[in-house]
Amino acid sequence: MPGERGDALAGGELPEIVRKIRARTPARLLAGRVGGAYRTSTQLELREAHAAARDAVRDELDLRLAFGAAFVERWKLFELRTKARTKEDYLLRPDRGRQFEDASRKELTAHAAGRIDLQIAIGDGLSVSAVAVQVPALLPLLADGALRRGWKLGPLFVIHHCRVGILNDIGDILDPRVVVLLVGERPGLATADSLSAYMAYRPRPGHTDADRNLVSNIHARGLSPYDAAERILNLAAQMMKAGKSGCEIREESPAPKIPH
Repeated sequence: MPGERGDALAGGELPEIVRKIRARTPARLLAGRVGGAYRTSTQLELREAHAAARDAVRDELDLRLAFGAAFVERWKLFELRTKARTKEDYLLRPDRGRQFEDASRKELTAHAAGRIDLQIAIGDGLSVSAVAVQVPALLPLLADGALRRGWKLGPLFVIHHCRVGILNDIGDILDPRVVVLLVGERPGLATADSLSAYMAYRPRPGHTDADRNLVSNIHARGLSPYDAAERILNLAAQMMKAGKSGCEIREESPAPKIPH
């Protein structure tokens, strides 16, 4: 909004409807300007958000630093790697992030535990920050919910330099009914710690995004860990019942609870 009226609105004289809209979105609405440029405060906020996004992509995941030693030991997390040997290789060659390196493939094979109903894997993806912030709250909810449903969980592991397509390798090696990959989303200027849960029913080599489902935007201003866990577990149950996943499955919300 040009001119003095636009500056006044950005300075705080906002109609109630605009204040409500701004409270519901991280988008920088009516931020104001000085001449043809952003205000200094807005420019600094943008630079801070951009730096956080770059750090989230470039950081390497250190399990004990991200989760703490007690969390790693409680869940018996072990580490695997893809064919992308470095972060630079991972960013330039997405195909290498979709397959396990030979040593990791052998290690995962050694952890095969017979029949598995739900296999949860953690991948660094494009945001190490998202994994560090969201997984400690979400993983226990998923594991507890799965056990309440009588499902057998597979071994829990973390994959370095991971792309979504690694689901196919996990399915090929462990043969679980449903695989859930918790992976960091590509960060933006609104948040750098948003997590996604990619899911597939008995994934195999050759499967594509059309064979997968997604629960996304798990972060402080998006989907809470509790709500995300409920959606993931309900969707997994749908997959098991239907014997399929992907574009043929439409996520169903559970029936609302009627108060007594």
